[in-house]
Amino acid sequence: MSGEERLPVVYQINGRRLETTVRPGDRLLRVLRGLGEHSVKYGCDTGECGACTVLVDGEPILACLYPAIRADGKAITTVAALGHPDALDPLQAAFLAHGAVQCGYCTPAMLLAARALLARDPAADTAAIRTALAGVLCRCTGYVKPVEAIAAYVASGAEPAAATTPAPPEGRPALRSPAPRPGG
Repeated sequence: MSGEERLPVVYQINGRRLETTVRPGDRLLRVLRGLGEHSVKYGCDTGECGACTVLVDGEPILACLYPAIRADGKAITTVAALGHPDALDPLQAAFLAHGAVQCGYCTPAMLLAARALLARDPAADTAAIRTALAGVLCRCTGYVKPVEAIAAYVASGAEPAAATTPAPPEGRPALRSPAPRPGG
């Protein structure tokens, strides 16, 4: 297969269907960011930091390592599906209330790792929360505040919000497939 060959894929990104094409070696991180999904953070590109974590069919994956073609036909959830500034998800609100957001770079990945954990175990204890966050490198919080925020969310008995796309913030374009770049 040549590097120029593009393969058709269909994604469900935050509940919205998108048809596009990808090259065989493309990683999901680059494709998502190319589609305007900038809540998915670029970190190490080696799977070490976890900043690029997204959910694929509800499971946390490292988008910098995950082949884009492998996500064909799957549901991809980014932190944008949880809420936006005018309508925060209760988990996001818990992060804010407990000071769990510092620089914010790892926050999307932490929220998604927590969401996946809570989907499996709505009554997760502190040990399970720490384990779920272990794959996301955070240099600012020391994990104390995020663990406290998630534990408080669990203790509150709040129902997890459905991972669907809220109304996009004003001015955000609908998802579309970008035209392939010349020579790449």
